[in-house]
Amino acid sequence: MIGEYTVELYKIDGRYKEGKKLLSKKDHVELSKEDLTELYTLKYPSPKFEFKIYDTWVTRKNHLDGKPFIERYDVPYYCSPSSETFWSS
Repeated sequence: MIGEYTVELYKIDGRYKEGKKLLSKKDHVELSKEDLTELYTLKYPSPKFEFKIYDTWVTRKNHLDGKPFIERYDVPYYCSPSSETFWSS
């Protein structure tokens, strides 16, 4: 299925605490998950690189009124209206 996806590309690097370094975060609109998997697998071989594919937009529930809303997958928890920390000050 074609949709909006975001691909996070990592390089495996033991000098970092997580063991990998984020190289890029790119949004794709015209490709399916299968096409993106094939493209990134061919372009960035497995032992040195790793990638993750996310749905760019996710539906969450507002913490105050319970109504659903749409936001990017990578919005920090404390900045999202779906969290209690967003509404407390």
